[in-house]
Amino acid sequence: MEKFKDIAFLGLDHPGAKDPVYRKRRDQIAQLTQVSRERNEPAPVLDYTDEEHGVWRNICEKLAPLHEKYATEIYLEATQELGIPTDHIPQLRDLSDRLASYHGFRIGAIEGLVDSRSFLGQFSKRIMWCTQYIRHASRPEYTPEPDVIHEVVGHVPAFVDRDFCDLAESIGRAALLADDEQLVLLERIYWFTIEFGLIEESTGVKSYGAGLLGSFGELEHVYSGEVEWVPFVIEDVMKTTYNYSAMQSKLFIIPSFAFLGQEIERFLLEQGLADALKRETVLGV
Repeated sequence: MEKFKDIAFLGLDHPGAKDPVYRKRRDQIAQLTQVSRERNEPAPVLDYTDEEHGVWRNICEKLAPLHEKYATEIYLEATQELGIPTDHIPQLRDLSDRLASYHGFRIGAIEGLVDSRSFLGQFSKRIMWCTQYIRHASRPEYTPEPDVIHEVVGHVPAFVDRDFCDLAESIGRAALLADDEQLVLLERIYWFTIEFGLIEESTGVKSYGAGLLGSFGELEHVYSGEVEWVPFVIEDVMKTTYNYSAMQSKLFIIPSFAFLGQEIERFLLEQGLADALKRETVLGV
């Protein structure tokens, strides 16, 4: 059973916490999404406001030169192939259909934060849960919760890559099988890869994690010289804690997604989670 946080709750540190108009709009979108999810329907088509499209454009404009400089080549190519627009917020159901044509991963609309086992478990079905509301206009560089920019700009392009899809599916299957202690280890692996991963390319160290690619504040910070970069050793990753509400201070570099998949496979075998490696045949795989 999925465990959802109250979609009407906004913490005091949230830029929109004291904005009644923003709160009402956010809750409206979340409730529409909730109805569609409970009916097992595609993401609802939303009529975004000019202000919401403006926030999207503002962030995309600031991210564009940073992506060109710091994003992995796989990400840049995938963004172009998927046709993710920079001038307006795309509809999740349309983007999901395009994404599924590669390796079967689809986008499922979700109304808000959900427990990690439920969220990661969706990867086992080749589904990436995405929120549809957008961050508050007063702080475009910051969001204390996943929003449509983090999801679409940060996460979605990576699922065009076959190796990335396979490792995400393995993590998802493992999350459903893991005990509570193993789940903590999986959360750390997820955090330092899919959310905040770095990869070594011929042109230097590039970013592939959604928490970096969807935030111009984080992306600038990681290349500021203030963040410790270390080679990816899964035993070290499992020992490393993180603070989701602060800028990152230490990140791990992989040589390739294939290498990361092998490391995660080794972890799963050592943890007795070998069943997580059994994949179903999906479109394009």
